Amino acid sequence: MKQATLHQLKVFEVAARHGSFTRAAEELFLTQPTVSMQIKQLTKAVGLPLFEQVGKRLYLTEAGKELFSTCQNIFGLLSQFEMTVANMKGMKQGSLSLAVVTTAKYVIPRLLGPFCQRFPGIDVSLKVTNHERLLERLGNNKDDLYILSKPPTNTDISSYPFLENPLVVLAPSNHPLVNESNIPIERLAQEPFIMREPGSNTRRTVEKLFAEHDVSAQIRLELSSNEAIKQAIAGGLGISVLSLHTLALEGASNQIKILDVEHFPIMSHWYVINLSSKQLSVVAETFLDYLKNEGKEIADQSVVPLQKNMKDASKAAVSL
Repeated sequence: MKQATLHQLKVFEVAARHGSFTRAAEELFLTQPTVSMQIKQLTKAVGLPLFEQVGKRLYLTEAGKELFSTCQNIFGLLSQFEMTVANMKGMKQGSLSLAVVTTAKYVIPRLLGPFCQRFPGIDVSLKVTNHERLLERLGNNKDDLYILSKPPTNTDISSYPFLENPLVVLAPSNHPLVNESNIPIERLAQEPFIMREPGSNTRRTVEKLFAEHDVSAQIRLELSSNEAIKQAIAGGLGISVLSLHTLALEGASNQIKILDVEHFPIMSHWYVINLSSKQLSVVAETFLDYLKNEGKEIADQSVVPLQKNMKDASKAAVSL
């Protein structure tokens, strides 16, 4: 191993993570033959095969698994050292890897903007996925911090609520229920429903509330995109339940309205979580403090007007 280089270890770590020399070459901006050569030289230094190929897929050997774990530790420590030194110099530099659930994409970029302006030396990687895949990433320790609306019950998890996440009923602006107030939740059973895909926490939350009140939703569409759901609502395909944050960039839309339904909004929170056993980098700690201390104030700047519009609409319906 004295003949192995840090570059070879990095090439191996990326190839092992993707299970592909081609994808490793793409991430590292190298040619595939270069990746193959670096792995070949590293294999010679180790003295044991690191990969085995079955069909078209690559799998780590036992030696490869051990080396992959070692590489993760090495690069984690080097990253920690780099950011610690930067912090000692009075600078915040380094990288931050975030994984967020789909709906959080309406919130987190607005929070990242001021943060990155304050610390321009930080490079941010943002992965947007659904609840189940985010938990998979958490289990594989792929990111620094994770943002979701329902933390797992894992005892190795540290979680911090930092922002309210109200779920509201949305309908097209010409829907007959728009001007009604305190609509019975049972009334929703008569409407065609547009639902998020299985695995979405929004869907699970809505289904739980419906089950508690014996409401059977008539699901017309299942969509994995909040944007697609909003377009479907505006097109008159049905009603749906989404986070109020999904309307933050649209303001008081003329195509979609919030219905005043009993038991809504469903109040929940956004949580930022991390593995308790993992030592956070200086950058991750800085962003975590930023979310806990400033996140709500920044996000509320776009959500509070929507909440006001929702209350005003409800008052107007009552007066009618």
